[in-house]
Parts: sequence; structure tokens; C-alpha cells
Amino acid sequence: MQLSELAKALGGRTVDGDATFEVSGVATLDDGGAADLGFVRGEKFAIALADKAIGAVIAPVGVDVGGRPVIRSGNPSLDFARATGLLHPVARPEVGVHPSAFVSATATVDASASIGPLASVGAGSSVGAGSVLHANVAVGDDVVIGQDCVLHLGCCVREGTRIGNRVVLQPGCVIGGDGFGYEFDEKGEHAKVPQVGNVVVGDDVEVGANSTIDRARLGSTRIGRGTKIDNLVQIAHNVEIGEHAVFISQTGIAGSTRVGNRVFFMAQSGASGHLEIGDGAFIGARGGVIDDVGAGERIWGFPGLPERTWHRSQAIFGKLTEIVRRIRRLEKRLGGDDA
Repeated sequence: MQLSELAKALGGRTVDGDATFEVSGVATLDDGGAADLGFVRGEKFAIALADKAIGAVIAPVGVDVGGRPVIRSGNPSLDFARATGLLHPVARPEVGVHPSAFVSATATVDASASIGPLASVGAGSSVGAGSVLHANVAVGDDVVIGQDCVLHLGCCVREGTRIGNRVVLQPGCVIGGDGFGYEFDEKGEHAKVPQVGNVVVGDDVEVGANSTIDRARLGSTRIGRGTKIDNLVQIAHNVEIGEHAVFISQTGIAGSTRVGNRVFFMAQSGASGHLEIGDGAFIGARGGVIDDVGAGERIWGFPGLPERTWHRSQAIFGKLTEIVRRIRRLEKRLGGDDA
């Protein structure tokens, strides 16, 4: 694409320099060639351009890019992401059902959907218009998959699951597996609690590779519209998540916890069960939530503490050795028995 065409497609951005410059692809500043497009966030990153071969960039207004043709943007990273999608469109498999796939006689697959090799669609299930099931995807009975969804290699969607429109499931996701529930029986052994609910996934949700969302014991586990779940995340039974929440890798949410809108869980964080996490809350990396969190609160550490309290405690922790020495010196001066 010519830079002028790309700028127009990004919402009418301004081009400085040669607007007819032809872009063939996107690249990092280090690896880009003469026909590639990169981006810089600000002056600090622009300095790195001096000895680079990359042909054109997206950059903020006023940032010097060394005479290269440039698309000016108030959000270079976002516009670069959109440009990437325009320059590198994802190939779509052929419409229809692959000969090696299995589709139940009672299932409904829209004529514009794609069902890949060795995929299966169970009894009473439906696959909406434009949706793609890649190879080895397993869809159980009575599942609803909306329009324009993409289920990548090896996903498993168990019976009764409801998936909205434009949902993306990365390879190896398991949606609707049994929740983890046991009771001790008369012998003191584990008796499995049947999990007879389902999972309901809203529109525009993406779930990362090898993440799991368990079916409810009763009722539904719910994932709200626009929520983004990274790889290796565990969402337990009867959890309810609001809209546009974010869960980074290796996070775990225990059963029946309610998570509000636009909540952010950083990597390796988690929440115990039956809690309320308010809208806009932020849980720092490796944070462990064991009590309710109010709207907008920022929690760090385990057990979770308010952000400022946690930072103060960490500052003190680094000084503990010196504090102990000072206490011992004082005890000696005072003649304490424990000196």
C-alpha cells in the first residue's frame, strides 16, 4: 500500500514526506528493511532510528524521524497494530465442512462457516455465519457458537456452552470443563460434585492458549463482553466476569467470585472464592486477593494490600536487617536480657 492509502485507512492521518512511498510490510526498527513500516512512541525511541534501514514509520507529531516518510499519529502503537492488520491480513480457510470433519445430523452450520480437518460439532449445536473451526476443534452437544468466531487448533468446547459473536479461542482452550468440586463422603473419601451448569461467553472475548473456563456447578460461569484472557489462565466454576476485564498469564480466579468491569489482573495473580472485585480494580503481579476489593482499588502482594501500603512495606522490608541491628544495640545499651 502507498503510505497515503494507509494513512487514509487509519482514519485520515497526516503524512509527512513522500505520500506515495509503498509499504510492503511491518517490522521492528532493528529488523526493518527499506520497504517496511515501523513505529516510534516518542523522542527517546526516535533516537534509535539514526542507523536503521527501515523505510517509513508511524510517529507522534513533532518527533524527528530522520527525513523518512511518516504517518503522524496521536497513538502510534495502536495505529501500527491496525496497519499490521491491513498489511498482513489473516488467511481464511475455505468455506464449508472439510471431508474429514464430523458434523452431527442435528447440528446447524451456517453456509459461510468453515469447519476444518478432523473437527467435530456435536448434536444440537450451531455454528454461526463466518465462524471458523480450525483442525481438531471439538464442539460438544447443544453448543451455540455465534458469528465470525475463530476457534484455533485443538480447542475443546463442551456441552451447553454459549459463545457470542467475534470470539477468538487460541489453541488448546478448554471451555466448559467440569468445575473442581468434591465433598468428603462417609468413608472420608472424595465424592465428586456434579457440575451441571454451563459457560456463557460474551461478544468480542479472546481466550489465550491452554486457558480454561470451567462450567458452573449450577447456573452459569459468565465472561463479559470484550474481556481478554491471556495464556494459561484458570477461571473456576460460577465465576462471573464483567465487560472488558483483562487477565494476564497464569492468573487464577476461584469459584463464585464476581469480577467487575475493566478489572485488571496482572501475571500470576489470583483471587480466592466467593469474593467481590469492584469495577476498575487493579491486581498487581503475583497479587493474592483474599478479601473483597472495592471499585478502583489497586492491590499488590500476598496477602493483597493497598498499593501504597504494599510499597511502604517493601521499603521497610529492605531495611529489616539494619533495623534488627539497631534494636540489638539499643538492647545492649539498656541491659536487656535478650541482647
